Amino acid sequence: MAASTDVRIIDRRTPEDRDRPFLPGAGKTWLLPLYDTFSRVAGVRALHVRAVELAGIEPGHSVVDVGCGTGNLSFAVLAAQPRARVTGLDPDADALRRAARKARRRGVALTLVRGYADRIPAADAALDHVVSSLALHHVDDDGRTAFARDALRALRPGGRVTVVDFGGPAPDVEQAGHQTHAPGHNPVHAIRRLVRPMRSRVASSPVVARNHGDAIVALLAGAGFGDAREVAHTDHRFGRVTFVQATRPTN
Repeated sequence: MAASTDVRIIDRRTPEDRDRPFLPGAGKTWLLPLYDTFSRVAGVRALHVRAVELAGIEPGHSVVDVGCGTGNLSFAVLAAQPRARVTGLDPDADALRRAARKARRRGVALTLVRGYADRIPAADAALDHVVSSLALHHVDDDGRTAFARDALRALRPGGRVTVVDFGGPAPDVEQAGHQTHAPGHNPVHAIRRLVRPMRSRVASSPVVARNHGDAIVALLAGAGFGDAREVAHTDHRFGRVTFVQATRPTN
């Protein structure tokens, strides 16, 4: 875990992982430079703030942010609780380098690990929290099952996992074709034009379909969490976003 204002990137991939595919946070590798602007315009920060509120992270708690991307949820954790010890986990080296630059500009301590969701970088029963935002739908079925089991392994008894992702009933598809667009070539306006039709794309995405219904709750319950439940949800512009929590049993 990070200490003081240390920022570092550690490669925890195994030799078998070197060529393992992954879906980038922005969907396409070439979109990464636009990712943070897109997230800001799309209102993703509010989801991170709400997730941190629900997680209840306290001073000194150890936290792993699974699928951290460029670090935005990790920074939300540190903004709310500067004395937390946060590690971000992601397979995308370019995203991790961006997260590291942002952490240095902010002067915060952050450890960044290159690896996959099914291998959480922590010893058994070492973590107080596992958190993840809008990343689980990028993980295939086997990886999701392994993530849930490894979260249970890595959390201490009474430790908590908080997952924010598309979920619940399949989101309604809005008719994007009726949107009107402001003229001009302002990059923010261009990104807003990309955001507007995203709800219909999310609704029809086979990747997001993994989360429909109570799939995230069932995933965590199947791994051995006894109290997996949806604790909140919001009708985001991309569709229904669910906040799911579970606690590692104490016995």
